[in-house]
Formats: sequence, C-alpha cells, structure tokens
Amino acid sequence: MKELKPRFETLSGIELKRSYGPDAVRPEGIGLPGEFPYTRGIQPTMFRGKLCTMRQYAGFGSAAETNQRFTYLLAHGQTGLSVAFDLPTQIGMDSDHPLAAGEAGKVGVAIDSLHDMEALLNGIPLDRVSTSMTINATAAILLAMYIAVAKKQGVAPKQISGTIQNDILKEYIARGTYIYPPAFSLRLITDVFAYCQREVPNWNTISISGYHIREAGSTAVQELAFTFGNAITYVQAAIDRGLDIDDFAPRLSFFFNAHNDFLEEIAKFRAARRMWARIARDRFGAKNPRSQMLRFHAQTAGSSLTAQQPDNNVVRVTIQGLAAILGGAQSLHTNSKDEALGLPTADAARLALRTQQIIAFESGVANTVDPVGGSYAIEALTDALEQEATAYLDKIDAMGGMLAAIESGWVQKQIQDAAYTYQRAIETKARVLVGVNEFQTEEESEIPIHTLDPAFEAAQVTALARARSGRDARAVSSALERLAQAARGSDNLMPYILEAVEAYATIGEVSDGFRKVHGEYREALTV
Repeated sequence: MKELKPRFETLSGIELKRSYGPDAVRPEGIGLPGEFPYTRGIQPTMFRGKLCTMRQYAGFGSAAETNQRFTYLLAHGQTGLSVAFDLPTQIGMDSDHPLAAGEAGKVGVAIDSLHDMEALLNGIPLDRVSTSMTINATAAILLAMYIAVAKKQGVAPKQISGTIQNDILKEYIARGTYIYPPAFSLRLITDVFAYCQREVPNWNTISISGYHIREAGSTAVQELAFTFGNAITYVQAAIDRGLDIDDFAPRLSFFFNAHNDFLEEIAKFRAARRMWARIARDRFGAKNPRSQMLRFHAQTAGSSLTAQQPDNNVVRVTIQGLAAILGGAQSLHTNSKDEALGLPTADAARLALRTQQIIAFESGVANTVDPVGGSYAIEALTDALEQEATAYLDKIDAMGGMLAAIESGWVQKQIQDAAYTYQRAIETKARVLVGVNEFQTEEESEIPIHTLDPAFEAAQVTALARARSGRDARAVSSALERLAQAARGSDNLMPYILEAVEAYATIGEVSDGFRKVHGEYREALTV
C-alpha cells in the first residue's frame, strides 16, 4: 500500500522506519531502573514511590497578588511552587528604573526588595513547600531573599528546599536576560554552589535549562547537546574553583521542554539520563551515584500553543505532559490553554493542574516504571538522539568549549536555522498545525483573558519609595560597600548578598554594585 509521504521523520529530522524489531535493543540490554546509566529512571520505584511534583508556573503584578494565586493552586492540589519574575527583576532593575517603565509586573511578579519577597511567601510554610524560581542573572540575590524570609519564619536554611534556575549560559544563547560578562556570571554561579553545599544542602543550586533553547527554535537533539554543553562548562568552572564534583553535582538539576513529537520526547528524556550519567562518570570522574543521576523538571512547550482554537492547546498539553511522565520527569508544569493570548487566568491554570492530576491518578501510567522500556521504536530513538547529540558535543569540544561556541555565534546560528526550517515546514504544510495551517474555522473562540491592573506600576513604585525611606540607610550603604569590595576580590559573595538584602537593599542596588565593578555584557555582532 502506498504511504502518505516518502519520508517520515521526527521534529529533529531523525528518519523513522516503518517498523522496528529486536535489533533495535542494544546487545547488552536496556538495564533496570535505578541502575547506571539510568536510561529507565533514576529510582527503582520511580512514581510508585513518589509522584512527580506538580508545579504550576505563576507570577504577575504584585507579590500579594501572586501569593493569592499560589494559595489558590496549593488549595487545589499543587505540590510545589514555581515563580515567574517580571523583566526588571530578571535583569536587576528596580521598578522605578527608567528602563523598567511599562514592564513592572507584566511577565511575572515584581520583586524589588525583601518586603516584596515577604509578601510573596506570606503564609507559605517554607519548611514544607519546595519552591522553584525561574531566575538567572539575579539568581543569587533572589535566593538570598528567600533564605532571609525563611529565617524570619524561624526556618533554618538547612530546612528549605527548592531550585533556582541560575543558568546564565542559555541566556546568552536563547533569552537575553543576562547582565554581566560570562566570567563574573560563572563566578556568581559557583559561589552559589559552594555556599549551598555548606549552608543550604537541600537546595538545587542550578537548573540547567534546555527548555528555553527549545522555545527559541532548536530541535530535540540540539536541546540535549546545548544543555549538556552548558552543564559541562558549569561543572568545569566549579572544579576550577577547587570544588569536588561529588560535593556539588548531587544538587544539580535540569529543565527540559516537553514538545509535541510524543515518541521523540519520551526517547529524549531517556537519552538525557544516559548521556549525563556518562558525562559525570567518564568525563569528570564522579563516583557518587547521585552525581551521575539526572534529575529534571519538564514544562510543556509554550511555543507549541496557538491563539487559534485555544481549546486545542488542552490536547497538546496533555500529550506533552504524558510524554514527560513516560520519560521519567521528577517535576512537571503543564501550560494553560490561554498562554498564547496572555497570562493564565485562574480557571485555565486550574485546568492545567487537573491535566497533571488526571495523568498521575487516573491514566495508570505511573503505576509501573518505564512502561515504554523495551519498545523497539523508543529504544531506537533513544540511541539515535544520544548519538546525534554527542556528535554536537564533539563539535563544541573541537571549537574550544561552549563559551567559545556561544561567543562566536555558532550555537545561536544552529538554533536560528532549526527555527527557520520548522517555520518553513508549517508555511508549506509539510507539517500540519491543527487550526493554523489546516482545519481552520471561521468562528473565533471567546475565552477570558487575564489583565493586569493598569494602576499596579504606580503603586509598586510608591511602595518601593516607602520601603527605601523606612530602612536604615547607613546599614544599607555599609552592606553595599562591603559587597562591592568583595566583588573586587575572591570571597564567596553569597554572605555579602544576604547581608545586603536583609538590610533591605533592593535588587537594583545589589545588581548595580556588581555592574560598577564588572560592567555589563554586550553581545558581539555577527555577520
């Protein structure tokens, strides 16, 4: 029978055979869950012992508004917090900075000082709820604020748990919310590694993110390769600072995208575990099994959501979330159906959470470990993804490492080319996007849209002025001076940042202190 097209392939361009047989399984077999190289999962029991943490990414407007959303989601069964910060917070500017005009509270919550962090976490028991914070250039500052709030609650730093993204290299590649040159950025990251090893041992000090690389247009293969290229750079930087890999690697975590290509996505997560186990053991000599285990959070693909027929996004997110669970994610966020139109409404966020809960409690896929293990097609795709991603890593090594590859613009060009190829496939209908290039409807869906109170920004600026006038100005000035002096030297900066935020220095003031010493990064123009 004639097939529908001459070639079937994944979104990464990996050709799919008509069918696969026993020769797709490696001669040595696929191993067992909980055993090196952890292809089938990092725990022998996986979800039979502990369900995936259900996180819904949230943050908008004021800290008090976002706190209400967190309380709402926790009341509906969410098991961990995930915080989105606004653009000024991400790039170390206070809400009253001239360049922050019109941006305060838009794409996340506005955090200017410890006052805001206290309001954000009001009534949330930080010894029992883990928190993920999607923050990079200012990650050390937000972590210091979180520690300060915990201390005010009577919770010791050793009792808190959570994750800061803290992944600056992917900002140079895919998002652009960097502040400082790479060398100082890496110093901040390794300072966090060393500080948390001693003081905050249950905190994941980095979430090395392929998610945003994929959102920028990369393939699944590139997502793996560039994520691990960044991870290798971080590990080497920490080792160069005198840290032992087995002292910090057990607290490394990863963050991947769960996209539309169901089989490829499952295989991608399995390949990722195997790749990291080998990188940690064979490249860096990690001996602790926990250093070799890849723990990851997954988020469904925001870039796959469509403004056309937004109800279709519920189906997309369900398939993507199911792929993440079958792939063995430790933590999951499912996007809301309205995110192609604006910030999620409370109802849409609840429906996205219910999607996770139905997968976890009703589908049965969490009842056995790696239920797709041994599938000829899945095993073949797992091998193919690993091989192609490893070939990319070999190219990066030949270029002198990830920093050289980023600074030359090569990584960015690879992603741009992949994004262009995908867009052309949509435009030519080589790939069908339901409701966009096929199966369109004339009627437009009417769905509620979340809107930010236009009076918010002025209120936030007023509150910031009040916070500045009510603090001990001498204590702030003294703390910032010590911070700048430490930035000129080689001391771990975390204690100095903590001292400054506890004195109610703002995120902009702390960031400016570092700017004065180390400057800002400007991307080189490439032709």
